[in-house]
Amino acid sequence: MGENTELGRINEMLTEVETPTTPLLRQMDRLSTHISIVIIVVAVGVYLFGTFFRDYGQGELAMSVMGLAIAAIPEGLPAVMSIILAVGVQAMARRCAIVRNLPSVESLGSVTVICSDKTGTLTQNEMTVGEVVTREDRFAFSGSGYAPEGEVTKGGGNIHVESEPELLSTLTCFRVCNDSEITRDDSGNWTVKGEPTEGALLTAYEKVHAPETCIERLHVIPFDSQYKYMAVLARVDGQKVIYIKGAPDRLFEMASEERNAGGTRSLDRKYWKKEMFRLAGEGQRTIAAAYKPASEGMTAIDHDDVKEGVILLGLAGITDPPRPEAIKAVEECQDAGISVKMITGDHAETATAIAEQMGICYGEEALTGRELDAMDEDDLRVAAQNHNVFARTSPENKLQLVKALQSKGEVVAMTGDGVNDAPALKMADVGIAMGVKGTEVTKEASEIVLADDNFSTIAAAVEEGRKVYDNLKKTILFILPTNGAECFLIMASILFGTMLPLTPVQILWVNMVTSVTVSLALAFEPLDPEAMTRAPRDPSEGILTPYYIWRIFYASILIGGGTLWLGLALARSGNHDTDTIRTITMETIVIAQFFHLFNNRSLRGSAFSTGFFGNKAVFVVGALMVALQLGVTYLPFMNRVFHTTPLPLADWWYPMILGLVVFVVVEIEKGIMRTLDARKMRRPVRARNYSNTTHMAGA
Repeated sequence: MGENTELGRINEMLTEVETPTTPLLRQMDRLSTHISIVIIVVAVGVYLFGTFFRDYGQGELAMSVMGLAIAAIPEGLPAVMSIILAVGVQAMARRCAIVRNLPSVESLGSVTVICSDKTGTLTQNEMTVGEVVTREDRFAFSGSGYAPEGEVTKGGGNIHVESEPELLSTLTCFRVCNDSEITRDDSGNWTVKGEPTEGALLTAYEKVHAPETCIERLHVIPFDSQYKYMAVLARVDGQKVIYIKGAPDRLFEMASEERNAGGTRSLDRKYWKKEMFRLAGEGQRTIAAAYKPASEGMTAIDHDDVKEGVILLGLAGITDPPRPEAIKAVEECQDAGISVKMITGDHAETATAIAEQMGICYGEEALTGRELDAMDEDDLRVAAQNHNVFARTSPENKLQLVKALQSKGEVVAMTGDGVNDAPALKMADVGIAMGVKGTEVTKEASEIVLADDNFSTIAAAVEEGRKVYDNLKKTILFILPTNGAECFLIMASILFGTMLPLTPVQILWVNMVTSVTVSLALAFEPLDPEAMTRAPRDPSEGILTPYYIWRIFYASILIGGGTLWLGLALARSGNHDTDTIRTITMETIVIAQFFHLFNNRSLRGSAFSTGFFGNKAVFVVGALMVALQLGVTYLPFMNRVFHTTPLPLADWWYPMILGLVVFVVVEIEKGIMRTLDARKMRRPVRARNYSNTTHMAGA
């Protein structure tokens, strides 16, 4: 039945996996819940206060409380958040990372662990057979890539393949157990259609210029990650034979004999394991070749046919050098506090050697899939967090590792290309599929697709993700003080029994101008210079820390209180009517928020730390804001709709001065906080005994 096949098993794993909610959506859910609760409590409290302690009519009081609710709700935030994420999607696409799920733009910026495949992602995926080992000799292959050009030498001297039957038999096995094809395009470049590993083995066969052989494949057992070998029943020059190609340790278990110059003899496992470890220790991927004579009447084969009587032929060492840009990207991720883990199907020694070249581990032994299978859940969680290299892994192992890391509070990004990687990609917080060699199933299970299959693209996407999150936080810190200031104005008017400073329609206008127009400039802020040197944020932490809540609170009081004082002063002077005072009040909040926009261009640094002209969008939206505010003030039809009145030039000084005061006060406060941060960093810390502790940086 279909469910008993490998594809059926993977499909069952996919259906059982629940896609996790992204950290950003969880944080925004908490933030919206808290804002809603605060609005309801404040609105009910103000209504009750106005009913029992003030002489407002119910209609007037209801209108005031309605204005309070409108002022407090950041209705433009969802739209602005979507726009910021969309800007991030475009930026990632320019850097070869295609985002399939909008919130995943930010998720990459919050990952704490990246689990990466080795071949093609961390390495160049240009497989080349560098050496073939038989029982008697070692053969070196020159050349690189898939071009069948290069020399084959033994002991430094050229060879004739006709005089090396063991080498020819080994390479013939690799040719027969092969579903790939190497071709030359119009520009003269050699490429492989199929698996790169099989392409390299086919290229090695072509390099020896073997004599013409009549080969007919009769039946195939395809490679399976559970069995770790491929077997083919073939007729070679009229004789039937079963060729087996696969993982050396697996074929060592199946074989009882070895091929040598004298024919066959008992298998010397000590010799073969020594050669396997030598090749793997040099960073070469090792593939073994074996065969078994077949009877003339055999027309098909199964796994039972190769359980015994197998004769080992030789080993091939395949080189796949690390990508230089991936080595740098791994270092960048580690500097950013992100742990990089390699999960591969290669031999443990090969995985360790490549991982050391990449800077992923130093002197650490790789854990194998069998060792993971033997662990209980607690041991698996510890192993997943403490080890960085995992070899000979199965699809179940990858899924287990993702779950184990997530249970320790990690935000996990997982890369993959094959169908068997799909369950782990779906389970990960950010599934990353390979766009070039990845299957459609893998891409469908992922959130992000790499157009170039390069690990350095992941590091670039992490950088973009952190920029998106920072800009989103800057936008929230900009929008909420607007709502807080309006809310403070209305509450104060009810508490003091004064006129409503703004009508509901004027409140909606202010929210539209500041939340949906001016705030968009922050979506285009450049990357913070320190973004990739700080540790990932705590996934359980809210999007607003206590410090940022404090900043929103005092900025709201500063803008709202200053505007209230200004309105009361103008009312006492008797020189302005109600519509004029409300017009000045509306202009004051908008202009003060525009000055506050410059404060929020950097979360903690100076407003000029990223360059005054570093974000041209600020000046574009500034010009748009000026046009809108002049329109609502001087156009007659807008005066009628929004109950505004044209202002004389002298009245514009009030909002300009208050806006400048807001800017200076917030910059002074940020400067004080930077000084306190510097003192904390210089303060000596008493030595403590930490065990596997991660220090989280950030505000």
